[in-house]
Amino acid sequence: MKKNLAEFIGTFWLVLGGCGSAMLAAGFPELGIGFTGVSLAFGLTVLTIVYSLGHVSGAHLNPAVSIGLWIGGRFSAKELLPYVISQILGGIAGAGVLYIIVTGNGSAIGDFAANGYGDHSPGKYNLMAALVTEVVMTFMFLIVILGATDGRAPAGFAGIAIGLALTLIHLISIPVTNTSVNPARSISQAVFVGGWAIEQLWLFIVAPIVGAALAGIVYKVFKSE
Repeated sequence: MKKNLAEFIGTFWLVLGGCGSAMLAAGFPELGIGFTGVSLAFGLTVLTIVYSLGHVSGAHLNPAVSIGLWIGGRFSAKELLPYVISQILGGIAGAGVLYIIVTGNGSAIGDFAANGYGDHSPGKYNLMAALVTEVVMTFMFLIVILGATDGRAPAGFAGIAIGLALTLIHLISIPVTNTSVNPARSISQAVFVGGWAIEQLWLFIVAPIVGAALAGIVYKVFKSE
């Protein structure tokens, strides 16, 4: 229960902090936050949770991360489903709070920082570009996570590496898909947007899981004998 609660709170913070920066601060050009600020906000949410709750649950905050760690032999199969459920519920709760805040001045939610491709991609990138982006970005994210949390890695620095990796991923892929690499983050926003966001949601569930699974398989090559 403690682990599941930690994952709920962590994913709640990820969605509220990351998507909140996109929906609120980025809407005011004079603040100068832009893509860079949103990217940094997502990285900071992970960084802060890794160091505050990582000792409780490992701070996965992402179903793809849990699946990748499981395939990589670093996570128990019996804990996988409870983690995924906690992450999705935490994400939806974070989006719910964000919805209340965003609409507090009478504003419409618009695309609500949902992930999309084609007409719903910030840069109008097509399905193939979105698919490749999400698979590759999630693959590299998991490689960083698996490597930074390896027992042979320098102790105490995993949170920094993981947070900066997520920042970099957003800097690369926000123009393409609004950056998912996390099914819980995508589900949470799509629930409130509905319509096109639900129709395109499959990609942002499948692609991150595929990327994470590939990373879990590949990282086994680096495991000590």
